[in-house]
Amino acid sequence: QVQLVESGGGLVQAGGSLRLSCVASGTTFTFKPFGWYRQAPGKQRELVARITPRGGGQNYADSVKGRFTISRENTKNTVYLQMNSLQPEDTANYYCNADPPFRVDGVDSWGEGTLVTGSS
Repeated sequence: QVQLVESGGGLVQAGGSLRLSCVASGTTFTFKPFGWYRQAPGKQRELVARITPRGGGQNYADSVKGRFTISRENTKNTVYLQMNSLQPEDTANYYCNADPPFRVDGVDSWGEGTLVTGSS
C-alpha cells in the first residue's frame, strides 16, 4: 500500500521561502512522474508542479512559475518543493502524489499534506 508523508509547511511572511519534502513508500517511485498539488480553502485541489521519473523535466502552473522549484532524489524516494517569494495566495494544504494520483479501490489516495500559510 502506498504511503505519502509530506512535511516542511509552516507560517511564512510574504516574500519568504519554505522547502517541502515528501517521502513515498510502497511504490516503484523511480518509474513514476510525481507532482505537488495544493488545495486552498473552498477551492479544488490543483497540480502546481510536476517532475518526470528521472528528474530531467519539470512543469509548473502559471501561478507558481519562476518562484517554485520541484526536484527529487530517487535513492531516497523523496520529492521536494522549494517555494520562494511566497504570497498570501499560496496559502493552502500541499500534497505530493504521482501524476496521475495513486488510486485505491477506484478512489484517489492522498497523504495528510502539509499546511503552508503565507501572511501579508
